[in-house]
Amino acid sequence: MMDMENKTGNIAVVGMGPGRESMMTDEALQALDSADVIVGYTVYLDLLGERFAGKEFLSTPMKQETERCRLAFEEAAKGKSVAMVCSGDAGIYGMASLMFEMKEELGADGTGIRVIPGITAASSGAAALGAPLNHDFCVISLSDLLTPWELIEKRLRAAAAGDFAIAIYNPSSKKRHDYLQKACDILLETAEPERACGYVRSIGRDGEEYHTCTLRELRDAEVDMFTTVFVGNSQSRIIDGRLVTPRGYKL
Repeated sequence: MMDMENKTGNIAVVGMGPGRESMMTDEALQALDSADVIVGYTVYLDLLGERFAGKEFLSTPMKQETERCRLAFEEAAKGKSVAMVCSGDAGIYGMASLMFEMKEELGADGTGIRVIPGITAASSGAAALGAPLNHDFCVISLSDLLTPWELIEKRLRAAAAGDFAIAIYNPSSKKRHDYLQKACDILLETAEPERACGYVRSIGRDGEEYHTCTLRELRDAEVDMFTTVFVGNSQSRIIDGRLVTPRGYKL
């Protein structure tokens, strides 16, 4: 256990959105401006740009999230102001929960944690695509690194049965190249093949592009880890080339 007594350091867990400064909140920018140390995955630190070039940066590779959190607490224990950056929103598939768990594990009662929200891919991707999440929706990640695939399948079936619009994170990778196909096959057990869908690649970054399609077409779409997928509910439709899920207002 680390000695955290009588320390005054604090940690801001910052959601940086897609990474572009214009898409960060003022609160996030202020937290980064005031930080003595910024901790994060190397790719996210590279997105911060020249504004924070004079800051002390600390990073760990992918799959070393626990060590990254430990670094943040070690710096805070020195009395420093620390910002832990996360892509999108820190509390949506981000580091916020792990930071609280680590605080408990380390006995770091003297270290304050503040979570600063950011624009997650579900909302930024939805804006690029149109209005696919304008009614009840859920967010499901297809990554089985931390969640068993059997549980992911259960959640997909439950979402389809409940007629939710769905935002799908992490739809494919080199090791999971067919996971979106598997997910679409599960959804097609309940949803019609012509269900309105879409996907957005590189949200808020250079090369951003969006596509609308049917659920049948989505099954064979070329996607990657930089793509967010949207599956409409039974009322969703394509309007003027955009994916729209009506809220139900009378016209």
